Amino acid sequence: MQVIDVEQLPGGAAPPPIRVGEVAIDEQAVAEEMQYHPAGSVDEAQLLAARALVVRELLYQRAEMLGLTAGIDERGVESDRLIAELLEHELDVPEPDEAACWRFFESHRQRFSEPTQMRVRHILLPAAPDDAPARDAGYRLGQKLLKQLEEIPERFSELAQRHSACPSRDEGGELGWLVPGQTVGELDRALQHLPCGLHERPLASRYGWHVVSIDERVEGQALAFEQVAERVRHTLREQATRRALRHYLLALQEDIGVEGIALDDDSAGALMQ
Repeated sequence: MQVIDVEQLPGGAAPPPIRVGEVAIDEQAVAEEMQYHPAGSVDEAQLLAARALVVRELLYQRAEMLGLTAGIDERGVESDRLIAELLEHELDVPEPDEAACWRFFESHRQRFSEPTQMRVRHILLPAAPDDAPARDAGYRLGQKLLKQLEEIPERFSELAQRHSACPSRDEGGELGWLVPGQTVGELDRALQHLPCGLHERPLASRYGWHVVSIDERVEGQALAFEQVAERVRHTLREQATRRALRHYLLALQEDIGVEGIALDDDSAGALMQ
């Protein structure tokens, strides 16, 4: 989706209004829609909200063209139901056959495996990313704790209770069994490549430094096709639906007309999230 920034317009003029056919989508509507589109910035949330409103308006107007909106006075819950019925009838989504499912499974075996599990303890030494003195002090403390633990590993619980800023300190630093995606991203990625035992240096995250011990590690096992066939079929069906919906929306944009914003290749995600 593309919008025109105010700075890019001659004389600092306001950006053009968003219109779908003859219907305008005002700033208030976008602001109210933003709560349903969490994002990393206000600008990104605004773009996501505006795109979702444009997509719904395109579909509603298509339903009007087909005479399906009789008895619906407002674009509310009933219009959402109507849009679902419209897509069910207008989208041609082929059902993936067995051969296609097998090909996808063979090409993405890692995706359909049991995740690696790790039993982890840690001591979180807090420091904000932009606080250089605190980061330095935290790292030095982490090194000091590691030396103590190398000499007396049994002190991990004691040191966690004394120094850790994580609630797990009350459990001696125990995080329990973790699978990928269950902890902060920076730490999660590092854990995937570590062997069992006390790691030799503190690990960094946005929250500070982590003194980490992996007590047990169970590698993920590949699953048989029969165990994941329905997941594979669902994945392919969803991909096909996204492609069909994308082409459908771009065709509606061309037929009905959209001003002030342009749908991009990911526009189908506005309905499929």
